[in-house]
Formats: sequence, structure tokens, C-alpha cells
Amino acid sequence: MVNTGDTAWILTSAALVLLMTPGLALFYGGMVRAKSVLNMMMMSFGALALISVLWVLYGYSMSFGNDVGAGLLGNPTEFLGLEGLMEDTTSETGGLPVMAFVGFQAVFAIITTALISGAIAERAKFGAWMVFVGIWVTLVYFPIAHWVFDFTLTDGDGVVTHVGGWIANNLGAIDFAGGTAVHINAGAAGLALALVLGKRTGFGGEAMRPHNLPLVMIGAGLLWFGWFGFNAGSAVAANNTAAVAWVNTFVATGAACLGWLLVEKVRDGHSTSLGGASGVVAGLVSITPACSAVSPLGAIPLGLVSGVLCALAVGLKYRFNYDDSLDVVGVHLVGGLVGTIGLGFLATSAAPAGVDGLFYGGGADQLWRQVVGALAVLVASFVATYIIGLLIQKTMGFRLSEDDELTGIDNVVHAETGYDFSALGGGGGSHTQEDALPSRSTRTARAAESAAPAEPSLFAESLPHRSTEGA
Repeated sequence: MVNTGDTAWILTSAALVLLMTPGLALFYGGMVRAKSVLNMMMMSFGALALISVLWVLYGYSMSFGNDVGAGLLGNPTEFLGLEGLMEDTTSETGGLPVMAFVGFQAVFAIITTALISGAIAERAKFGAWMVFVGIWVTLVYFPIAHWVFDFTLTDGDGVVTHVGGWIANNLGAIDFAGGTAVHINAGAAGLALALVLGKRTGFGGEAMRPHNLPLVMIGAGLLWFGWFGFNAGSAVAANNTAAVAWVNTFVATGAACLGWLLVEKVRDGHSTSLGGASGVVAGLVSITPACSAVSPLGAIPLGLVSGVLCALAVGLKYRFNYDDSLDVVGVHLVGGLVGTIGLGFLATSAAPAGVDGLFYGGGADQLWRQVVGALAVLVASFVATYIIGLLIQKTMGFRLSEDDELTGIDNVVHAETGYDFSALGGGGGSHTQEDALPSRSTRTARAAESAAPAEPSLFAESLPHRSTEGA
């Protein structure tokens, strides 16, 4: 019998998580330069459109079909086109229709893939990105989701079936809402693609600041709002576990924001709006795997540590000379590792997961499981993504040309601009964004001047964090 309360909660949570993708588009869109804002947002919307179709065709089946490969993959043909799931009486324990769970998990696949786009902002061909999305979600996300997520089905006759892969059912690592499958996965993939595509023209030699910080703040607010569906909804019921996850998500995020702002104040003498927004996301990332396993008092140090470490980690791209444009690595990979491994220290049996970590007398048993699960997803995602990205680059080309990049990807790829400056023209002539911006030759000359031999290293040392460098 369908539990209408649980069903309403999961459908609401699915809608909240869906809102996170437009929220991410705003968050990322405000962080890039004005000439790239539309393309940045389109990368999220394009992923949303394509994955929604692939999920129905075979994605759900690959992720949550019965295991066909020692915990590595769900049967891709079992629920092809969601065959039989509308009529099937099979329901989640507690009376949740399977189609509600189908919708809830679909939006996880979408936001995970959209997160990757921030690592290659302002320099990737949109068509190549869409090809990458289709390949990556099929070969990387769907299998890894099967590894990580455990779904218990109960049919009309009371027969219980556990659907899940080796990390959930064999290793015993805890990942309540996607610290590995979503954030470590996306962070490792972002690093791989950043290496394949190379650095933006002028990276390390000219400031690439966010063009619209209010958009960034609005996007961060929408992400925080939607994340309650992400984490609390992962209880797959309106119950105590969902309530604990909600409160832990709330407090860890606040602590992480404070941690990031504190780092900025100590290091730079000021706390920034970009830092506050980034700290919010870092906290949301870190509590995602741990929100059912820690107490609210444990969520505070977990969030605080993630805010501090992620604030420091975003400067690594200057030290190691890779261009992770919007710090997918520094926030999602590092934050995902902090949360996934940190619960091995901070988990308490008083929480719904019922496991004690190292600091609560549980020894290192849960800790090593968390480390293995995190590293397995990191390595698999990085290697697979690097190969996929390299193949696309060698065949159809992934990287935008330097001239097109300098002109502006919005104008070149989408034949649009994010802002209409015609009102600033004064006279009767049209005045577009291209008119307001320096010519391509002027920008090229400026880039060449700013890339003098000694300047990049000095710039990198003086601007080790996003709040100054901006992208």
C-alpha cells in the first residue's frame, strides 16, 4: 500500500534537487567573465536535457537494475524505457512507488554531471560537451551510482530485494547521499578534463574575476535550499533519519561558511561574498555522505574542517599549474574526501547509521572502508574521464580555438550575449556587448603583455584563492 506522506516527501525532494541545477547555473554563471555567462549556464541546462532522456531509456536500469557484474553494473535492459515500472506493484519499504524513486535519482545524475562543467569553463565547445555528457554519464556515473547506492525493494508479496553494488553491499562504506558517487566523482572528472583541455588563455597572467557576484550568491542560496532535498530526501521516507540529515546539513553548512571566511580574514585581511558562497557549497558537499552517520555536534567540526581545507585547496591550481576554472577540484573533490573519510572519525552509533567511528570507540574499521571507497571512485572516475576527454579532443575537438575564446564563447558558440548595453550607446546606433568590450586584437595584445615571463608566478603567489582571482 502506498504511503502518501513518504511519496509526497520524495517527490518534493526530487523537485528540490532538480532546482539545484538551475541554481548551479547561476552560481557558475556569475563566477565567469561576462562574455561566457550564457555558455556556462547552457552547460548545466544541456546536461539536464540530455540526461533526463538517457535516464529513462537505460540509465535507471544501469544504476538500479539487478547486479550483472559482481557489484559493478546493474542490468541495462531490465528496466529499459522504465518498462513495467508504472504498472508494477513493487514499492520501496514503507510504501514508496518505484517511479518516485526513479525521479528522485534522475536529478542526482544531472547535478553530478553539471558540476564537472565548472572545471572547463570558458574554453569547451558546447557540442563536444554534450557528446561528453552522454558518454560520461553512461560509462562513469551510471556504474558508479550502482556501486554506491543501496535500494531495498519490497514487492506485493513481501519479497525483499537489495539493489546495490560492491561499495554499498560488500565493502560496507557509508555514503548516505552521494559524497563518492556525486562529489568525488565529479571532482576527479573535473580534474581530468582540466588537464585534457589545458589552461585558459591568460591563466596565471591576468585576473579572471567573477563578473556578477549577486548571481553567485543567489545560486549558492538555491543550492543550499535544494540540498535539503538532496540529503534529507535520501532517507527515502519522511522519518527520523530524514530529520537528522536535515539538521546535520543545516549546521555543517553554516560551520563551513564560517571556516572559509575565517581563512580569508586571517590570510587576506578581509572576508568576501565569494568566499561565503564557496564555504556554503563546501559544507554541503562534506556533509552529504555523512549526514546520517554523525551527530549535530559532529557535523559542526566536519563542516568547519571542510571550509578551512577547501579554502586552502583552491590555491593548489596555481602551485601545480592546472586550470580548474571554478574550483571543482578544490571544493567538490576535497570536500567530498573530507566528508567521506571524516565520517570514519566522527560517526556515532547514536545517529541513524548506527556506526561508531574512530573518535567514538569504533576503531579504524569504518575508517578504512571509507578510504577504500573514496579512492576507488576517485581513481576510476579520473582514469575513465581522462580517456573519454582525450578521445573527444583527438576526434571532434573539445577545446575552443584561442581566437574564439578571446572573442567570447557566448557570441561565437551561441550567437548571443548575456547583457545588452544598447542603452549605454547614447545615440541612435546599436551598442552591443562586443562594442563595449575591447577588440580581439586589443585583448590579444593585453594578454601578451600580461603574460610577461616573470608575471604569472608573481600573480599566482599573490592571488592564491578564488575570491581574488575570481574564476
